[in-house]
Amino acid sequence: MKYVIALDAGTTSVRAFVYDISTGKFVHGAQQEVAQRFPNPGWVEQDANEIYYKTAYCLNECVRYAGAENVAGIGVTNQRETVVLWNRETGEPLCPAIVWQCRRTSAYCAGLSKDAQTLVRTRTGLVADAYFSASKIRWALDNMPAARKLLQAGKLCVGTVDTYLIFKLTAGRTFATDYTNASRTMLFDIRELRWDTDLLNLFGVPREILPETRPCDARFGEAELAGRRIPIAGVLGDQQAALFGQGCLSPGEGKITYGTGLFLLFNTGSACALSQSGMLTTVGYSCGGNTVYALEGSAFNAGSSVQWLRDGLGLIDASAESEGLAASVPDCGGVCFVPAFTGLGAPYWNGEARGLLSGITRSTTRAHVVRAVLESIAYGARDLAGCMERDSGICLRDIRCDGGACRNDFLMQFQADVLGVCIDRPVEKESTALGAALMCGVALGLCDESDIPKRREAERIFVPSKQREKFDALYENYKKAVKRALL
Repeated sequence: MKYVIALDAGTTSVRAFVYDISTGKFVHGAQQEVAQRFPNPGWVEQDANEIYYKTAYCLNECVRYAGAENVAGIGVTNQRETVVLWNRETGEPLCPAIVWQCRRTSAYCAGLSKDAQTLVRTRTGLVADAYFSASKIRWALDNMPAARKLLQAGKLCVGTVDTYLIFKLTAGRTFATDYTNASRTMLFDIRELRWDTDLLNLFGVPREILPETRPCDARFGEAELAGRRIPIAGVLGDQQAALFGQGCLSPGEGKITYGTGLFLLFNTGSACALSQSGMLTTVGYSCGGNTVYALEGSAFNAGSSVQWLRDGLGLIDASAESEGLAASVPDCGGVCFVPAFTGLGAPYWNGEARGLLSGITRSTTRAHVVRAVLESIAYGARDLAGCMERDSGICLRDIRCDGGACRNDFLMQFQADVLGVCIDRPVEKESTALGAALMCGVALGLCDESDIPKRREAERIFVPSKQREKFDALYENYKKAVKRALL
């Protein structure tokens, strides 16, 4: 059995990839888009059944291609923080999944006492924000009569997307999550690696509705596909999977993933230190009996901003078109964009901020607007990198990149210029799926953790401009726009 399948259940699509585990090389893939719904301002939902059915389609497509007898296992990675509630007996979801971007519980989180916010910070490494799962679960229990009814009957299950999919794929035999996904709920003690009683009481979440927690390299049951039971082994949240797939296994190594949002993770080893700059402390991964921690900064909107250009404004027909348009003008012509569609994440943590497009004149063209949107992604990464350096005392020498937008040469070069460090783009750009495949391989004894960094191959290094004053000035102008968005 030479193949491993990586299931990547992301925010806008579900994908499955076949890898030759002996080389770590991509062999075949399947993808299905997943719709999002926006029923109220700041609300983001998805159909959990759609996520599952498209997961099953992608997995079956990959198993058919590889041959069930050749597949050693399935690794899972997923959008984090998104909450699904379902019936333990039938596996049917009770309501739309509440997506990580959803801000419906912002007021609830803002109303938590200082003591409660301190408890969240010290136990979980997170800030008390609607981004994370706990307040979403609380909202569902308060507003969904069906959830309360199942809770009383002892039939309610609540979990993140990985937990829900594993439950469905194993026909209800496994109700479990891994430490990285659990660490994003605001209910998990990241030092003790267990659900925290004080936090469960704070948010009013009964322990019995939550899954068992396991290390990333644990086994999570077997999926029934193509007439065979295939082990599910190796589970990580998407950003932690990218960290693992990029080979950032030593303290001080970091990566940026450009997806729906933008995520910078920085390996801190066994040190579980709280940030003083608005960053998050999170479980990086747990493997071989050891737990590695990471500092994380997240911008809620990155790729979603480019989607907005395409679907909301109709300025481009395809995301790839943004690169040429941005490069067709020498600068933004004074236009500045702040991508706060669902508030601003680290280091601002302001759920009430909204997107801002400023500096428009009669000479502004769609190319200027498109360029301003791409530049805003790079500025968001600089916000995070500066905080990382202050928290860790380590100057970033280079950053590894992955995700869809890393294919955009204009953005990657501008990112290097704004950060003042090299951006290292790998040959294998789907680091999230690769990380899940490699963790599956480690869990099944098919590869060794220490060999993973050696497998990574750089495709191109983007070297920063020496015009530091120019790019510092552009960044300062962006920060002024952010202040206006925060008002």
